[in-house]
Amino acid sequence: MKFEKISSNRVKFTFEVTPHEFEHGLDHAFEHAVKDVEIKGFRKGHVPRNIFEQKFGVESLFEDALNHVISHKYQEIFTVDSIVIVGEPKLDLDPTAVKRNETFELSIIAAIKPEVELGEYKGLEVPKKDVTVSDEDINKEIETLLNQNASLEPKESNVLENGDTAIFDFEGFQDGVAFDGGKAENYEMVIGSNQFIPGFEEQMVGMTIGEEKDINVTFPEQYQSESLAGKPAVFKVKLHELKVQKGETLSDEFVKGLNRDGVETVEQLKEDIKKSLTSQKEVSEKDRITGSAVKFACDNAKVEIPEEMIQAEVAQLRQNVENQAKQYQIDFEMFVQLNGLTMEQFNTEMEKQANDRVLTSLVIEAVAIKENLSATEEEINAKYQEIADMYKMPVDAVKKQLTDDVITNEVSFGKAVDFLTANVKEV
Repeated sequence: MKFEKISSNRVKFTFEVTPHEFEHGLDHAFEHAVKDVEIKGFRKGHVPRNIFEQKFGVESLFEDALNHVISHKYQEIFTVDSIVIVGEPKLDLDPTAVKRNETFELSIIAAIKPEVELGEYKGLEVPKKDVTVSDEDINKEIETLLNQNASLEPKESNVLENGDTAIFDFEGFQDGVAFDGGKAENYEMVIGSNQFIPGFEEQMVGMTIGEEKDINVTFPEQYQSESLAGKPAVFKVKLHELKVQKGETLSDEFVKGLNRDGVETVEQLKEDIKKSLTSQKEVSEKDRITGSAVKFACDNAKVEIPEEMIQAEVAQLRQNVENQAKQYQIDFEMFVQLNGLTMEQFNTEMEKQANDRVLTSLVIEAVAIKENLSATEEEINAKYQEIADMYKMPVDAVKKQLTDDVITNEVSFGKAVDFLTANVKEV
């Protein structure tokens, strides 16, 4: 076997196939093919080789014989230490070159994990952000808690106003015909929350309990359902109930009802909120700096990513979304639409995410290698323990599910990300 790089992310392997190797492949192909062959005078599956070749020609075995030979050659290409093959290798062979009694060449072209040419990845300057928690921040959080714990009570007035919670039936029609997914009974919604398409909630304002009304709308041009996008529709609506929020009052009694550990008074709540918000801001700031550092390294790196790596990542991302849809027992395409995307937009987004993820992984790995950020035995054991604690599993059980290579790469990846983050200058 010999191989040569034909581009930065492609390698061509060339093999010589001897008459002996090909004959072995023909033997294998015959054993496979003869099982289903019936010829008068012979039992099914027991036709002699010479009779088979007289009837069908030896060439009828060539394809299966080649596949047998190629499968062994495929195994050889994965033994080359200096390269990492990605995706499915492709055969490069002129069928007319295949001879039964002569040595011939076949080539296999494979995409490989590309080399990364790192540019600048240290010394990025980013503006420093204040992570101080203000009284306004604390008050907003308290307001949220009060609203979350508010109760809904029937409204004294029967007239619907913005901010009211309405319980109503609706059914949508296009050209007088009801369309799928456009009907619900006793639907509950806060009017003014903009859950429905533009114009719907505004036209409900002023309705009274028991009133029926036709609401005329036009679906947005970018609506997830292509059959409705940009088209007019009429919704028949009947209002059943109106409710309003009864706000809570901030007090020690209210705070005790929140059941927060060690928090029983208003002052303790404010301190607890301040501590929590400070932690959130610090984490958010670190994430911002890390994101900037990784982007800086990726933007300055040069690498030609083979399409096979991108498509493998796309397949994984798509599978993740399909699994989510199954969990909710929703059709995949409908699940995508409910997330505000057409299938075309979804596929475009998957391609972008996949490209970004693969690029990031390659660049960070290159940084880890260049900076010699390998994982120590102690770090590997600590990572196993961390995972075991997270999933409440024995360490030995984790080790049976995850290989040392996976853990080593994860530790090294994390060290490289930390290294990039540490080399950012806040100004």
